[in-house]
Amino acid sequence: MADQSESPLFSLCTFTFIPSKDLTEGLINELEQTITNFGGKVKHTKQSRRNGLVVPSLNEITHIIANSIDFPDYTEAAAMMLPVVKSNWISASLAKGKQAQIRPFTPDPRMIFSDVVLACADIPSTDKDAIIGATMAMGGMDSENVTKLTTHICALSLDHPKCKLALNKKLKCKIVLPHWFDDCFKLGKRIDEGPYLLPDPEYLHADPEDAIKIPSSQHLEGATSARPDYMPSPPLDTVGARPTLDVFKGKKVMLSTDLSIRDRLKEIILGLIKNGGGEMTEDLEACDWFICQYRDGPQYVRASQTGKTVGNLSWLYHLITHNQWTSPLRRLLHYPIPRDGIPGFQGTRITVSNYGGEARIYLENLIIASGAEFTKTMKSTNTHLITARDTGEKCDAAKDWNIEILNHFWIEDSYAKCEKQTMGMEKYRCFPPRTHLGEVIGKTPLDEKKLRAVYYPGGPEKLTPSAKRKRKILEMSDENSYADGPAEGVAIGRQAHKEFDVMKDTDAEYAQKTAEAFGVPAPAKHRATSQFATPAKGCHVRAGKENETPSTVSSSSRSAKDKALNRLSVLAPDIALYEKEKKRGLKDGHGLWGGKRAADHIDREHLNRRSSISSTGGEEREIKLERRPAKKARPSLPDVNMRVVLTGFQRWVNEKHREDADRKKLRDLGIAVVPDGQPCDYLVAPHLVRTVKFLRNLSKGATIVSSSWIEQCLDKRELLDPQDYILKDTENEEKFGIKLAISVQRARANQGKLLWNIPIYCTSNIKNGPDGYRFIAEANGAIFMMYGARSGTTIKPTSPEDDEGGPDPVYLLSNTSEAEKKLWKKFEDMAKKGNMEPRIVAADWLLDVVMNQEVIFDDKYLVKNFFSC
Repeated sequence: MADQSESPLFSLCTFTFIPSKDLTEGLINELEQTITNFGGKVKHTKQSRRNGLVVPSLNEITHIIANSIDFPDYTEAAAMMLPVVKSNWISASLAKGKQAQIRPFTPDPRMIFSDVVLACADIPSTDKDAIIGATMAMGGMDSENVTKLTTHICALSLDHPKCKLALNKKLKCKIVLPHWFDDCFKLGKRIDEGPYLLPDPEYLHADPEDAIKIPSSQHLEGATSARPDYMPSPPLDTVGARPTLDVFKGKKVMLSTDLSIRDRLKEIILGLIKNGGGEMTEDLEACDWFICQYRDGPQYVRASQTGKTVGNLSWLYHLITHNQWTSPLRRLLHYPIPRDGIPGFQGTRITVSNYGGEARIYLENLIIASGAEFTKTMKSTNTHLITARDTGEKCDAAKDWNIEILNHFWIEDSYAKCEKQTMGMEKYRCFPPRTHLGEVIGKTPLDEKKLRAVYYPGGPEKLTPSAKRKRKILEMSDENSYADGPAEGVAIGRQAHKEFDVMKDTDAEYAQKTAEAFGVPAPAKHRATSQFATPAKGCHVRAGKENETPSTVSSSSRSAKDKALNRLSVLAPDIALYEKEKKRGLKDGHGLWGGKRAADHIDREHLNRRSSISSTGGEEREIKLERRPAKKARPSLPDVNMRVVLTGFQRWVNEKHREDADRKKLRDLGIAVVPDGQPCDYLVAPHLVRTVKFLRNLSKGATIVSSSWIEQCLDKRELLDPQDYILKDTENEEKFGIKLAISVQRARANQGKLLWNIPIYCTSNIKNGPDGYRFIAEANGAIFMMYGARSGTTIKPTSPEDDEGGPDPVYLLSNTSEAEKKLWKKFEDMAKKGNMEPRIVAADWLLDVVMNQEVIFDDKYLVKNFFSC
């Protein structure tokens, strides 16, 4: 044990480095010397004239040091669960005196907090737990104390001792509001901390309408179009002629016929590839890279299924420009586009706002590639607005015209996942007030699993050994990645198992070598088995867990079910004897042999037999298990007999714990309290009120009962008849001019169609906001629309001769502010051109109509009369 504790830090590790712009040769030489001093070994990558950058055999490697996942062997490393870590993992390990965790140092960009070491200060405990948990899930680390390694302190002010310590010692950590973490979690991307930094966070004090500088989009360079018009020039720092392109060494490239490039351009590309040590080929089976424009055709399908690297011309130009390999799946427009777009985008008209430069060009091309129509200007016929901020003229007009306002993540995720994403997700409607989302555009990679399922499912029966190995690597990489959640697709490696061969090792050999290397079995393979066995319940081992729970990979292991089965076989003779004795009648006048007397006798014999066996000590633990009392069965909840919606219920105001307890009591009585908008049987209210809940559920014909019914059920802990608590409120009935019982009868007869197809417009500045009136109107079948200064004509012009009936009424809910008075004339003209009768009314008209459940109208509701009273 002493020798082991004194062994050098990296004595059992073998490293290799992947050079890049961030990991230069000079830095690599320094790190190699450090590794060697601490007992590690380094296997060097080599530049081969034939094969370019050659990485040593991964079977000989335990760690790959790379500051990016953009290298060809990354997928194989993920399949073998080899750790791929940033170069600062080495310095972090030296600082700790032991090897640092893998997750916080992964270069995978999807782990957005991989460089964050978090210390929480004066924030509520519930928020603290949530922030720490989410940060760690996305690659960060939690630190109870502030140290030199701490990168962020989450605080509401600088008064906390942790903040004072960081300031006094002049640590380089950033003190941020918890809002920064919240916005990062919502977006799934790491945004700039600047607006959230204490002591004077711009997030809290600046006007959201103030202008924000549009950030540069360097990561979109060379990836703004799937159909480049010309070959880019060499980088500005290149002196003289274009240098030899090492990226093509040893690679065979095939150009598809669907590229439609000129012969002259094709000759230039051929010359660059040959000068770089590569070659062009017309043989699909022999090529390494296949370049095409569309995601269809037998060549594309065959190349994808056999594991070729498939990209488009834009990707090829990017390699020529930067002379550095990058995966075509990393950038959306580096991969062949769908010929007919993404399902669901046909017929949509999309425009963009608040983006500039390459980001705007990128979004335009991405919208067109998705199959939608892009418009430079916005009209009322547009269906979507994609914007980096929710401010500006286009955003104001979109609200008036009921156009969906979304950020760019919606179009990017839809394109990446090959299907139109639900617009209701919070991620797509999140606009941090002082953040320009252009800083995180273009960072969404394609989902290879979705591509495979949609465009090249299955696979050919006959594959070459090389193609088989590539497919095997892809399958194992998927198995070792997170299947869902915020880190979906991320593979966090662990120490490689010895002499692992992806094609030769059987499942048993794989499990044995993994267990020898890590002390735990290998993750279970997702394969069907021909053996009939009861599967053992175990915890699934996700890739990247630092503390891995061994999962059961075989039904032959000693699981709890196996032990129970064995115990049952031991007791089988006793059970059979007991059942036999119960059926015996009178014998020798001793009465029935059965029941408790027989059970006691059998139990005594059984215990005597077990006690004699236990003298050897072999079964002591099982006897203790046998005598353990059985677990008490959890009582099942009764069926839900009543669904209720509560409004104006005072018992739970500012009493969260009491509300939770009362809800459980009601559920035990068969009463489920459901949210507004779901089907309900009863509406519970203290008296007649004109709340959104009351009017929406009255429109459904729900029985309206007094709040005292719920209170009595809770106090008496029994289900009382709700018919004895029908709401009676003569005072408010007189006030509103209704009879509640009659309104309920009418609502049941109307079946939610009281205002069926009646157009009701509403201004944005209406009292209490337009959303409540929208819910009430739509619950009764009305066509509800917003109306503003930029609203176009939404009523089809119709002459009286072409209209069979007389002019139907059209309503505008408004008030008497000067801004809204300017809308009246425009609204009246629009209605009259459509042969409709304009009625500009106060919102009380809608409330009274729904309360009565009868369409009524009186001139008193006109705004010019209503507000003059």
